[in-house]
Amino acid sequence: MNKIKFLFSCTIASLCLYSCGSNEQKSPSTNTSTPATTQSAPASSADDKGKGKFTDVTLTHPLDQGLVAKGKAVYDVKCGACHKLTEEKLVGPGWKGVTDRRKPEWIMNFVTNTDEMIDKDPAAQAMLEKCMVRMPNQHLADEDARNVLEFMRNNDGKN
Repeated sequence: MNKIKFLFSCTIASLCLYSCGSNEQKSPSTNTSTPATTQSAPASSADDKGKGKFTDVTLTHPLDQGLVAKGKAVYDVKCGACHKLTEEKLVGPGWKGVTDRRKPEWIMNFVTNTDEMIDKDPAAQAMLEKCMVRMPNQHLADEDARNVLEFMRNNDGKN
C-alpha cells in the first residue's frame, strides 16, 4: 500500500513540475518574453478590453478597502492555489503588475468569461501558451470579480 502511495505521489509531483515550466528569470533588457511584453495587448488593439459584457469599469480613487478585503477573501479561496501575488508563476501567472498590463475590463471579462476569453482573445491565448495550463472557470459573480480587481489594484500599489 505504501508503494502505491509513493508512486501516486511521484506521478502527481511530476505532473505539477511539468505543468509549471521554468521559473528562470532574466534581466528585462535581454528577455523578450517577460510578462509585461508577452501578456500586454497593444494599446491600439480593439480587443484590449477582452471578450465579455464589461466595456466600462469605474475604478475607485482611493481604493475601496471593503472591496479589497472581499477580493482577498475570494483570492484566498479560489485563486491563491494557482497564482502568487508576486511576478512569479506558480501554475498560472503571478499577479504583480497585472493592473498595469491589462485594462480593468479585460481582467473582469477574463475572470467571469474565462472559456470564451481563452478561446477568442489573443492575449488570453498567449497566456495559455506560456503557462500550458488552461485556467478553470471559477464561476465568479460580477461582484466577486469587481472585488478581486480591487484586490489586484491594491496588490499593485494603486491608491
